[in-house]
Amino acid sequence: MARLEGRVALVTGAGKGMGEGIARVFAAEGARLVIGDRDEASGQAVAASLAAAGPPALFVRADVRLEAECRALVDRAVAEFGRLDVLVNNAGINTRGNIEETSAETWDDVFAVNVRGPFLCMQQAVRYMRAGKGGSIVNIGSVNAYIGQPNLAAYSASKGALMTLTKNSASYLGRYRIRVNQINPGWTLTPSEHAVKLKEGKGEGWLEEAVRTRPFGRLLDPRDIALAALYLASDESECVTGSVLDLEQYPVGAPPQW
Repeated sequence: MARLEGRVALVTGAGKGMGEGIARVFAAEGARLVIGDRDEASGQAVAASLAAAGPPALFVRADVRLEAECRALVDRAVAEFGRLDVLVNNAGINTRGNIEETSAETWDDVFAVNVRGPFLCMQQAVRYMRAGKGGSIVNIGSVNAYIGQPNLAAYSASKGALMTLTKNSASYLGRYRIRVNQINPGWTLTPSEHAVKLKEGKGEGWLEEAVRTRPFGRLLDPRDIALAALYLASDESECVTGSVLDLEQYPVGAPPQW
């Protein structure tokens, strides 16, 4: 039996990258999917592709910065499928800038998406998960949550805040059998990462240079994150909550040794 057979999963930011990868793995394991994204074209395309290949999938346009849209997103998921078992808070933005360069507006926007968004979606999802006697929430963080690169001041701080929210929520929600865990990916190859490197002037060959610095000869792939999310969403982790899974090719904080 597929590991998510009969479950309903909502994945935010699932129009591309990690979110799309998570949605595709979940669908392959039998989940009915709700794709939440601000980009209607990409979100619709992912939902249509999933629905054509397997269990039903629905796209709902939502800006996770807005409480009303988070409520509407979750309500639509339950109205369509009758329940909500899994929430993956994947939507996020990564605006470059060190502590001197980062404006207050940029700081607020990064926190609105990366921290406020998961907070709002969790609040709405918990209403239904409590009624359903349990559920799993997976927050997508970053290894930058611990210290972070100097040019990622707002992003690193936001992922650190999300990590604390994950543990705090897990402490409270365990009484309702709602599990809350976080995945902290390391350097992952996504369309967004490729676009950023080109914008930084790295050139089309940046990836060949990058993989030479990785112990396992490649960057992480969205599927790596998706398989970890699958474990945390499934019954295989039914007693795991408040945990943070660092997905990096070496211990966080220690330079690679090879």
